[in-house]
Amino acid sequence: MRFSNSIVRPFLPGLAVACLNIGQIHASGFALIENGASGQGNSYAGAAAHAVNASTVFFNPAGMMQLEKDQFSLAGHYIRPSSSFTNQGSTSAVALGSTTLTGNNDNGGLDALVPNFYWVKSVDQRTKIGLGMQALFGLATKYDEGWVGRYHAVETDLKTININPSIAFQVNSKMAIGGGINIVFGDVIFTNAIDFGAICAAKGAVSATCSPQATDGFADLSGDNLSDPALGFNFGLQYLITPETIVGASYRSEIDLEFEGTAHYTVPAGATFLTAGGLFTDSAISAGVTLPASLALSVAHSVEKVTYLADVTWTGWSSFDELRIDYANTIQPDSVTTQSWNDTLRYSIGFDYQYTDKMVLRSGVAFDETPVPSAERRTARIPGNDRKWLSFGLTYLLDEDLILDVGYSHLFIKDVQINNEYESTIPTLASTQKGEYQASADILSVQLNWTY
Repeated sequence: MRFSNSIVRPFLPGLAVACLNIGQIHASGFALIENGASGQGNSYAGAAAHAVNASTVFFNPAGMMQLEKDQFSLAGHYIRPSSSFTNQGSTSAVALGSTTLTGNNDNGGLDALVPNFYWVKSVDQRTKIGLGMQALFGLATKYDEGWVGRYHAVETDLKTININPSIAFQVNSKMAIGGGINIVFGDVIFTNAIDFGAICAAKGAVSATCSPQATDGFADLSGDNLSDPALGFNFGLQYLITPETIVGASYRSEIDLEFEGTAHYTVPAGATFLTAGGLFTDSAISAGVTLPASLALSVAHSVEKVTYLADVTWTGWSSFDELRIDYANTIQPDSVTTQSWNDTLRYSIGFDYQYTDKMVLRSGVAFDETPVPSAERRTARIPGNDRKWLSFGLTYLLDEDLILDVGYSHLFIKDVQINNEYESTIPTLASTQKGEYQASADILSVQLNWTY
């Protein structure tokens, strides 16, 4: 290890985190922080300063210089969210008299498993290289097709995989720096019901199927960037203030994701005449989203057997101003959802306690702000709110080169109101979802670290 101090325990190696599968959002917005089981145990407090295994490739690549040996790590995070909606007066479009929306309440939360992978290797005494595979962002919600908010969302599924080659240098006895390139692949699915009965009624047709909510169709939009991955960068530094105290800073750049895909419509038999002009016909689509930049500042301070940890992380969610979907079919107008999100801060504190020579115990708390500015800007696809973390974990030395990390967090999420109008260039489709979300989440993380 490059920093010779009591903060870095002699038996804590690893290399964590990669990803394919995404659960419901558990950090600010739709960012994912589940990138190492050791950090899970203390709510990721001090993550940019406290490099106990190779998951530091994600949190701060400069931390690779704290690791004594080459390392592999594999981690898995089981995420069990709940996001239950209670209807409180959702209505159809004012253009047709603002009738009450029918349908059941529903819970859109989906269980998920998020895997991670890391590898760190020494080049010489002053240089290390690393590789990480992880999810930077992700989102999954799925409601029943007949639920009351079906015109706003049924399924939302955003997956990303980040391939993150990194390098670190020991500048001098007190400072290390590191950086990496982020190669991001993603795919997305959006589905929702369409009230063809309302459109039919607005055109003056008279039949049992031509009334609001009488005849639903379906929209299924999907896309990916597999042929054109997005690029970004990250860098960080760590500084040894005293033999007991390390500070760290880590920055991740914005990343522009550009998706290409298709829109597929299911039009009920009684409404096929509505497609005669070219509306609601299958089409190629494109969409773009800017993933936000982030900056983390951390400190780790060791006193005898305890390492105290603290962190504050800023995320630039104001870059997420709108979600726009462009259709190759020029008759079909763009689909636009105004977001107008705010930048956020995440605060966390925690500790590691050297219980025995083979075991470290952990705990931590965090407060994570939501970027959603109001009930009017909250959507069924991302019904987030401020959340409080309570976490516990341990590290256990299985043998000289094999280490197990386990972490658990419960997220307390404040009940939140939604009063969101579905934006549409077709006035009869502009329904309003009004009600309350009750949410929480449990996360269990397990990580196996091998040094060689």
